[in-house]
Amino acid sequence: MIDIRHITFHYAGQREPVFRDFSLQLSENRIYGLLGKNGTGKSTLLYLIAGLLRPQVGSVCCNTVAAAVKRPADLLRDLFIVTEEFDLPAMTLEAYVHLIAPFYPRFSQEVLQRCLDDFELPLSLHLNRLSMGQKKKVYMSIALAARTRVLLMDEPTNGLDIPSKSQFRRVVAQNMTDDRTLIISTHQVHDVEALLDHLLILSDQGLLLDASVPSLTDRYAFSVRPAGPVAGAPSPPPVGGGSVADTPDVLYAEPTLQGNAVITRRREGDPETQLNLELLFNAVTKGLLR
Repeated sequence: MIDIRHITFHYAGQREPVFRDFSLQLSENRIYGLLGKNGTGKSTLLYLIAGLLRPQVGSVCCNTVAAAVKRPADLLRDLFIVTEEFDLPAMTLEAYVHLIAPFYPRFSQEVLQRCLDDFELPLSLHLNRLSMGQKKKVYMSIALAARTRVLLMDEPTNGLDIPSKSQFRRVVAQNMTDDRTLIISTHQVHDVEALLDHLLILSDQGLLLDASVPSLTDRYAFSVRPAGPVAGAPSPPPVGGGSVADTPDVLYAEPTLQGNAVITRRREGDPETQLNLELLFNAVTKGLLR
């Protein structure tokens, strides 16, 4: 579906490239979480996939089409990107949809109306009178209604209040299809972790993790243990009362108000635990998990 081969990319005036000999293959029917610290190239990677940027070396193919050559119609009609910041024209949503829907052969008015209903927004609203959060909900509704096979979202929950974040998760889950690839770049891991089925973690050295959520929960267990030093844990000893028995099985630990959040290897017969995405991210970026 998306095939990135040995790309090198740097911005003009930058001494170090954002990507050097970077490769990645992404499949359909997946919701990818694209994570990384600031400056590791998350947004840049989305723009390269969309053909908005061109690598100096290597190739980016999306649905077998070279994304950065001429941005052909075959690519554009089957790809939609929701950037972190954007402007909408001074017109009604109904007029805007009438303008852009013909560009997307599979555009669904039914999906659009369902998304708007979930977000509690009318089709008659004026785009230039919306708050940032409302604009995000409108644009994400259009993106889902376009039914493109590739959908890219950069920090989609920024600007959304708590109820809207819950609505966002529900809207995305209800409108995913088996032939679609969705990549969500975010720092707000708690907003999207229930949606994701595959994780990509970037660093300035390249790709630190490329793994499905089921494979991670099969290998690791995530739990909270009583407060106190965790023996064998490769992290600073937590500060707090109580004690923890010798625990050489702990791969990574962090203190929390509830106790020590820990990652351990899952043993045969152990129950599966829910992925703690923030804890996993910290462990991976510290080089303690791969």
